[in-house]
Amino acid sequence: MFKIRTSKYRHVYCDTPKPEHCFSGIRLSTVTGDQQYIKASAKYYAVALFGGGGPMHIGRLDRPGRFESGTSCQVEGHTGSVLDVDFNPFDDSMFASASEDTTIKLWSIPEDWEPTDEKGLAKKGENLTESLCDLSAHRKKVTLLRFHPTASNVLASTSADYTVKTWDVEMGQEISTFAEFGDNLIQDIVWDIRGDSYATSCKDKTVRFVDPRAGTLSSSIEKAHDGLKSVKLAYLGTTGKFLTTGTSRQRQMKIWDLKNLSQPLHTEALDTASGALLPLFDNDTSVLYLCGKGDGIIRPYEFEDKGPFLHKLNDGFRSTTPAKGCCLVPKRGLDVMKCETARVLKVTNNEGIHPLSFTVPRKSDAFQDDIFPDCPSTQPAHTAEEWQGGSSKLPLTMSLNPALASSNGTGGKKTKLRTVATISAELKEAQDRIAYLETKLKENDISY
Repeated sequence: MFKIRTSKYRHVYCDTPKPEHCFSGIRLSTVTGDQQYIKASAKYYAVALFGGGGPMHIGRLDRPGRFESGTSCQVEGHTGSVLDVDFNPFDDSMFASASEDTTIKLWSIPEDWEPTDEKGLAKKGENLTESLCDLSAHRKKVTLLRFHPTASNVLASTSADYTVKTWDVEMGQEISTFAEFGDNLIQDIVWDIRGDSYATSCKDKTVRFVDPRAGTLSSSIEKAHDGLKSVKLAYLGTTGKFLTTGTSRQRQMKIWDLKNLSQPLHTEALDTASGALLPLFDNDTSVLYLCGKGDGIIRPYEFEDKGPFLHKLNDGFRSTTPAKGCCLVPKRGLDVMKCETARVLKVTNNEGIHPLSFTVPRKSDAFQDDIFPDCPSTQPAHTAEEWQGGSSKLPLTMSLNPALASSNGTGGKKTKLRTVATISAELKEAQDRIAYLETKLKENDISY
């Protein structure tokens, strides 16, 4: 008997955003690579700008409008072009940037950051030039950055020196280095949901799974895809399955079982376009948003932990404007009362940034808890030290119900990072204060 598969997300749709909801006036950096070109937290998004010294535009998600370089405030501090950025999952205003100048810088966005005003017009402001800390151990340009999903202040970075380094950014030091790539540039790096391992793809077509605490190889997939195009990766939640996208005459997706990597469980051919495929996987809802560089199409699939594994949902989003890069906005930044189940930020070459809202049609105005399961919260599951000691935990979760917002702590509170630079500044301030007080005591002939 023929049976139609039921799914809560089967009718998910996405309309073309209105011009007043888009972010424009952004002259993007001309540097190309395997990065996504845009990253977002629940409050901000970040893109690299054209210009000397690696400027970056950090925009507020609630302030669409026109950015003007020279008027609007921006972030500057590198001496080379910025290649990638990544936001701290536990602090919406902290992000790391990777540059051609071989350094990684950590930044904290001030509370009064406003590149555009309420009307969407450029607003004059002061540039952010002082980073929280600098990490410099790579010998060549740093290409990709990924924050740890469960431990606080742990970061992975890839470089053109063919290494992956894992950092404790609070201490400003390396945890481990993995360098078994030969002379092959690394194309992608992803953490698993617990952060116990990361996977990398590189130019030799091999996907490697690495233990980040020790910096040792755990397992690998030889020749995941036959084609020369970039291979992108995604862990599929807690299912023990793994997704790769690449080419072999056609663009394709493959599902792998992490317990048996000898052959894929499922292969799905897509089309003959040439751009790299970016798999954006939502761990909470098991929905995969497949975006292609140079494509105007975003295809939503629902993942199920049994054959045929991937089920296409609706037509997704179609447009004639090609995407340069895409990213997902964290669930905490969505409008849940309008049943917005995902928002993809699509960055284009000449038409700015388009926020694409994927919505499930519902008649009720109440909070729909069946399509909004608990999502990762702003609290880390463990510290960097505990994680290095072998702690393995799933991300702490919170409800998206606005009625419970006060008890969830949805803001992504500012992390007070104690680095060498901040401690030195505090010490200098204390020494100046002591010298001032000593002078006052002498002036009043008080012995001390």
